[in-house]
Amino acid sequence: MDKATSENGVEEVQLLPFYPDEHEGIIVEMKEAMDPDDFSVILRYSLSQWKLQEKKGVWIKLPIQLVNLVEIAVKEGFMYHHAEPHYLMLVYWIPETLSTIPANATHRLRIGAIIMDDKRELLVVQEKFGKLQGTGIWKIPTGILEEGEDIFSGARREVKEETGIDTEFMNVLAFRQYHKSFFQKSTLLFLCMLRPLSFDIQRQDSEIEAAQWMPITEYAAQPFPPEYSIFKHAADICLAKVDKGYAGFSPLPIASSFSDQISHLYVNKEDLNL
Repeated sequence: MDKATSENGVEEVQLLPFYPDEHEGIIVEMKEAMDPDDFSVILRYSLSQWKLQEKKGVWIKLPIQLVNLVEIAVKEGFMYHHAEPHYLMLVYWIPETLSTIPANATHRLRIGAIIMDDKRELLVVQEKFGKLQGTGIWKIPTGILEEGEDIFSGARREVKEETGIDTEFMNVLAFRQYHKSFFQKSTLLFLCMLRPLSFDIQRQDSEIEAAQWMPITEYAAQPFPPEYSIFKHAADICLAKVDKGYAGFSPLPIASSFSDQISHLYVNKEDLNL
């Protein structure tokens, strides 16, 4: 928002366009171009007013076309928080107390898909890239969830993309957390059980070197390197599911407190009689 003129002709400085967040903070979402000198004056004035109002965190969302304003905000004490393809988010903590601003996202989500047919054969792949490339080791399909994607739909998508196999999601059977894996971030890997609905493999040429149905005993007997023992455990968990009634966790739709969309709580539906 630019400077305005009062009734007596005196130029007044208005606040930056903002709306309050749920934690006594301020969110500034810049959409229109602004002269850097004007932005500097208005930003400094806005901060002074928000301090008087005892506000806490101030977020400034700058679209990529307004990148020329970043240096000005940094000089006023703002720090980088995170970036997306089309904007940069800066943040400033007003009180002279320990900041409670949440850190940038620390985890990425991956799935491992366990699919076994009636012949007790697992759907397995060899990837064209990665540390297992050229080793001859077969693994279950894996992949990274996309933004806004549920675990069960991401598992079905990854299997379809890599192998052409249609599946029905059954359960999350286990999960693993590990750290410093991608740009020093942490990863959550969910091992999911899916039921095959088709069996004719059509592998993804760009990423998958080979794909096949393999007897689970043959799969489990492979010499997995220690850091890939998760794939050996996948076979053990699969057999526990099929032969011993290991339940796992199924998605239960519930209302979301953050939007009008449905989210999912993963629970043991069998023991809860759901």
